[in-house]
Amino acid sequence: MGDPRGFLSHGRSGPSRRPVAARILDWREVYEDFPSSQLKVQASRCMDCGIPFCHEGCPLGNLIPEWNDLVYRDDWEIASVRLHATNNFPEFTGRLCPAPCEAACVLGINSDPVTIERVELQIAETAFSSGWITPVLPVVKTGKKVAVVGSGPAGLAAAQQLTRAGHEVTVFERDDRIGGLLRYGIPEFKMEKAILDRRLDQMAQEGTIFKPSSEVGTTVPVAEIKRDFDAIVLAGGSTKARELPVPGRDLAGIHQAMEYLPMANRVQQGDIDQSPIDAKGKKVVIIGGGDTGADCLGTAHRQGAESVFQLEIMNQPPESRDSSTPWPTWPLMMRTSSAHEEGGERIFSVNTEEFLGNDDGNVRALKLHQVEQKFSPDGGMSFQRVEGSDFEIEADLVFLAMGFVGPERSMMLSGLGVEINERGNVSRDSSWMTSADGVFVCGDMGRGQSLIVWAIAEGRSCASHVDRYLMGASELPCPIDPNTVAMR
Repeated sequence: MGDPRGFLSHGRSGPSRRPVAARILDWREVYEDFPSSQLKVQASRCMDCGIPFCHEGCPLGNLIPEWNDLVYRDDWEIASVRLHATNNFPEFTGRLCPAPCEAACVLGINSDPVTIERVELQIAETAFSSGWITPVLPVVKTGKKVAVVGSGPAGLAAAQQLTRAGHEVTVFERDDRIGGLLRYGIPEFKMEKAILDRRLDQMAQEGTIFKPSSEVGTTVPVAEIKRDFDAIVLAGGSTKARELPVPGRDLAGIHQAMEYLPMANRVQQGDIDQSPIDAKGKKVVIIGGGDTGADCLGTAHRQGAESVFQLEIMNQPPESRDSSTPWPTWPLMMRTSSAHEEGGERIFSVNTEEFLGNDDGNVRALKLHQVEQKFSPDGGMSFQRVEGSDFEIEADLVFLAMGFVGPERSMMLSGLGVEINERGNVSRDSSWMTSADGVFVCGDMGRGQSLIVWAIAEGRSCASHVDRYLMGASELPCPIDPNTVAMR
């Protein structure tokens, strides 16, 4: 504990976001630089608790007090070693994770928690800029081959761990580039894709083989995968979007969020000059109040939308932690992202009952009504219409960002013969194996829609069991059990 009085002497602070007027004109990341001298002060606020609940908040088991103290002491290289001991991709989580570790920080009981996520990010960035991130080559080659299907954070984590254990790992990705949602779901202003590419370069140098434009079950036969590999890891994510089956859903101008966001990213990759779904000069309505909805919001701002409304069926959360979610649980509270700062209006406790169209077959408005949440004695929740609360909102474009309900029912899943559980996810046992021998599953495909930090933890844990399956034993870490309940 570098400064025993750090948490008493200093308040929480972090980097500023670039001015709204400037940042909506480009797609660069929204945060200003944060000087290392100031970050050391923030790291000194860590109390090095006897029971570090931040460890419980983080499914990776990150050694947070250790690397906070190392940053305070200017031991950045050792801090990077300790950080990478539990997290393959801290530069991803440092940008994209909602930081359940901070929600569980003991200091947060009666003060502002430590800026754990920013310390994590700056350790990773310092390590890259200092040349400390180099390929970690396996000591021995096992001669075993593993296929990883899907190149999101879970698949990449599993692949890197298994490659370092000495197996020959091939990652199959149906899109034309590696990265999954990191590539085409996360907007550039939240994570520039050069950040992803430099980590993929490290993995390629370590020996991981990447095969984009390779969809198992169609372009790559399932029989070929089963024949050529000793084990298979399914990490294709939860990509079946939740639908809104109300009248008018078939009108033009209504799109799933994951039809919209990838096109904007393809513009930034230089694939196309303009997105075929462009919000410029249009009235936009986003249905769904979560992170994906906020990603659509920030994207619409940068495309020059005339107006944007973001709708949420749930009640507006309180400004501070609700008593129903006491420390150290994930707090129910109002959250404002960088996209919300940039404009638009959020409407809570509202339900869409119909899309209204014009003579051209395009959506022109949404018919809405307010709702009240009702709770039953058994803990169930329902929504009751508020009579006389009907209203309309004009719209030229509507984006559905209501989450995902499981993996797509693909030829790959049927060809492998894996079972689907009652939640609609790929079923697995305590060893991460599906109902098919030698076929494992991790990430959202097995867990259901969750957080990036859970995806990485799942990939690391699954890799440990795959290694054990292939070799009889494993030294790879296994931070979580596959039946752990996700922290949302």
